[in-house]
Amino acid sequence: MISVDNITVRFGGFTLLDNVSLMIGDRDRIGLVGRNGAGKTTLMKIISSRQSPSSGKVVGSGNQQVGYLPQQMAHHDGKTVYEEAMTAFDHILGLEHKIQQITEELGNRTDYESDAYFKLIDDLTTMNERFEMEGGSSVHGDVEKTLTGLGFKRKDLDRPTSEFSGGWRMRIELAKILLQRPNFILLDEPTNHLDIESIQWLEEFLSSYAGGVVLISHDRAFLDNVTNRTVEISLGRLTDYKVPYSKYVVLRKERREQQVAAYQNQQKMIKDTEEFIDRFRYKATKAVQVQSRIKQLDKLDRIEIEEEENADMNLKFPPAPRSGKIVVETEGLGKSYGDHVVLKNINFILERGEKVAFVGKNGEGKTTLSKILIGTLDHTGDLKPGHNMSVGYFAQNQDELLDENKTVFETIDAVAVGDVRTKIRDILGAFLFSGDEVDKKIKVLSGGERSRLSLATMLLQENNFLVMDEPTNHLDMRSKDILKSALRAYDGTLIVVSHDREFLDGLVDKVYEFKNQNIYEHQGGIYDFLRRRKLGSLRDLEKKDKTSAGIIEGSAEGAAGNKVMYQKRKEQDKVIRKVENQLERKEKKITDNEKRLAELNALLVNPDNIENQEVFNEYEKIRYLLDTLMAEWENLHNELAKLKDERF
Repeated sequence: MISVDNITVRFGGFTLLDNVSLMIGDRDRIGLVGRNGAGKTTLMKIISSRQSPSSGKVVGSGNQQVGYLPQQMAHHDGKTVYEEAMTAFDHILGLEHKIQQITEELGNRTDYESDAYFKLIDDLTTMNERFEMEGGSSVHGDVEKTLTGLGFKRKDLDRPTSEFSGGWRMRIELAKILLQRPNFILLDEPTNHLDIESIQWLEEFLSSYAGGVVLISHDRAFLDNVTNRTVEISLGRLTDYKVPYSKYVVLRKERREQQVAAYQNQQKMIKDTEEFIDRFRYKATKAVQVQSRIKQLDKLDRIEIEEEENADMNLKFPPAPRSGKIVVETEGLGKSYGDHVVLKNINFILERGEKVAFVGKNGEGKTTLSKILIGTLDHTGDLKPGHNMSVGYFAQNQDELLDENKTVFETIDAVAVGDVRTKIRDILGAFLFSGDEVDKKIKVLSGGERSRLSLATMLLQENNFLVMDEPTNHLDMRSKDILKSALRAYDGTLIVVSHDREFLDGLVDKVYEFKNQNIYEHQGGIYDFLRRRKLGSLRDLEKKDKTSAGIIEGSAEGAAGNKVMYQKRKEQDKVIRKVENQLERKEKKITDNEKRLAELNALLVNPDNIENQEVFNEYEKIRYLLDTLMAEWENLHNELAKLKDERF
């Protein structure tokens, strides 16, 4: 349990968090939400002891470990991916080294009856038990499984970390946190650099994780699939909703309507009272009533409501000049980097008005093909641009391409031409840059502000073909909704590279899956694609591909193979059900004992029971039993995950 007690954070005369409190339970899944700048990241840093509050404290019960993944982090070179991930187990590797030392010493000693010899045996037994309890025998398998789950290929594990982009190195840091299995995991925008498959893997991991989880994310589906609580930060205060994000949105709307009504009633009462005071302030016969009303206003607990951001981005793409029916076409297209083949024999046709999504694992060629289609990357094979095609491209790192020494106004002014130059401030206002904000340097802007500015530059050009590579990475949910609405109304042709399922839903009508150096067309939206191809998850699809490899459909070998696989699957399902039943019984025992522990804890905090040794003994006994049950539960859970991974 983590207790945030009366935390206040001030910056100069501005109060960011005002006397807030929060309890985080061992099994909680909390989504932390609020406007950009509301204090979400600050609160997470305070919980993880990376930042100190102006006042208040954070209290953890016992020696609890907290794993924290920030949005921006420092990376270290000099190790391979595998070696860097193994640093998560430095304490276990140190224990293993001590076990080896004691084992060697015992082998060289002959004083079998001495106290020192028996002490070494006791130490070795204790260390071995601790080594097994902490999962020492499975660390190497856990490292490989976690890294591959987060999208690394096995051949990547021996590559230096310095060869990978910031997004991939973030995955290494995430893997280290997950491998350490801390009591609480705190993740700040973990999905920004993950593909759909890796997000689904992370969802499954966090949903079944034995500790507490706190998330900041702008991915609605991710929040809904992982969290069971939503904590909103608004006006420096916290509001706790015991529901996932989608239900929170409904409850927040109802709560806001009630707040607005109460606020309006109070404002009317204040106005009436102030008018009474002004009218009778100087009448001696009303002096008592006036003073009473003044005191009433002074004591009034004034209702505050966060203003709705009515100054939403008024994002509307210019009308697209008419292009030919075929916007772009490729035949036998390929791309390699040295011996590494990314794309091979790609035949692709995009017609006017189509809105399509490029999805697949990172590294499968989505961005590569996007750059080829817009003509900025060389290739083999044929590329045929359509008649009157004009391209607008939003790069995945578009915000990083801005000149940090320019102001917001100068950035727009540099690309604006013709009559639109007279409307620069109007355009910036539509993207929430107003007043003095247009004179801000790019280097002081947040990621979301940079993304909005990059989108604004696209509106200055009349393009009939937009290619957008991860356009939502730094946008908050409100901005994503506005961009999605504008793209749906856009009358040109669109390609979106994205891992954001909610953003793609209702926007695209065709999905191209990138896999094995090729692309595969799927008619319908993103959830149609996931339903058809996902099975249980995209990882199940990979297992299906592997088990069916080499068996010719309809052949005698295929029929015999299917029969053998069916029998094996039945046996595997039987074992899985057995472990699931054991897991269910174990969870019931844990729940029962946690309930009893809470009852005993309530007794122990009563001063009358300070001398009650019987209650204390039972408390210690159940606490020890719970630790054992949790270790057994984790072993069963790992066994079940392994069985499901190996299932045909």
